[in-house]
Amino acid sequence: MKTLQGKTAFITGAASGIGLGIAKACAKHGANIVIADIRRPAIDEALTWFKDRGFPAHGIVLDVTSREQYAAAADEAESVFGNIHILVNNAGVEVPSGKIYNAAFKDADFIFSVNIGGILNGIITVVPRIVSHGEEGHVIATSSMAGMSVVPGAGLYNTTKQATIGMMESLASDLVGTNVGASAFCPGPVQSNLSQTSLVVRPDALKTEAAPPPPPPPPIPTDDTHTAGFVAHQMPDFSRAFIPAEEAGERVVRGILRGDLYIVTHPEFRNGVKARGDAMVRSFPDEVPSDPVRKEVFDGFFTFLTHNPVYDTQTTPGAPDWTVDWEVAK
Repeated sequence: MKTLQGKTAFITGAASGIGLGIAKACAKHGANIVIADIRRPAIDEALTWFKDRGFPAHGIVLDVTSREQYAAAADEAESVFGNIHILVNNAGVEVPSGKIYNAAFKDADFIFSVNIGGILNGIITVVPRIVSHGEEGHVIATSSMAGMSVVPGAGLYNTTKQATIGMMESLASDLVGTNVGASAFCPGPVQSNLSQTSLVVRPDALKTEAAPPPPPPPPIPTDDTHTAGFVAHQMPDFSRAFIPAEEAGERVVRGILRGDLYIVTHPEFRNGVKARGDAMVRSFPDEVPSDPVRKEVFDGFFTFLTHNPVYDTQTTPGAPDWTVDWEVAK
């Protein structure tokens, strides 16, 4: 897309956290904002930011797991702002960490229904509307760096985030030749309230017995000022790893305008993702195809199976063209 000015952005999970950060960034760039979220009080609170600044915004209560609600929400958004141009499938949840073979079925049903089913509902419901009106558009789904390189002990979460990337790669392939692009948003740590909202929105039927909280860490010794000072000096400020949601939103806007397939926040994860890609490449046998006919089939007729040109479209973004006051952001 060349501009967000005058376009309409439909953003799920937009009443707080990353979704709200994306909504604010889109509004600053001139878009009409639809805040779709399952929590009415949070929607009302979020809308005050836009109203105070004169940004056009409308709130809709939406459970992304309900296809009927999604269709009704899209109808309402179009009745308020006209055509939808940007769909941000951001609504997501997390479940307790643990080994995937010890996962509770209720945890799996909950996280899959939102993190995978909710995104698919959005794609099937809204994307045909964007394609049909013929104007420029873009579709985003929030994945995670866990979608590019798995986090040990977070099997269910990893699975949903890798599925999200696969959906967006597939969608980008299907949208070739249209005026609509698609991106997987893969943030690292972002300041948000995902843990709290996941508890609030979880249906009673899918709740499990809460595990006891872990014991608190041992206190730093205070009777030895030298030891305490040494420990404090060695410990970094972990909060600095979490970027503000507003910066995440700016990165999403830049990805929309650039037409990126992947939108990433933290360059610190580059080597880990490269290690995964290198491992995949190393898994191929070191051999020359022995059947020349088979090679001809793949090279001449089935190239769509062996190479997808959508990957060739991704280029490297430069340094951010915005600034963040870290003291304020903390």
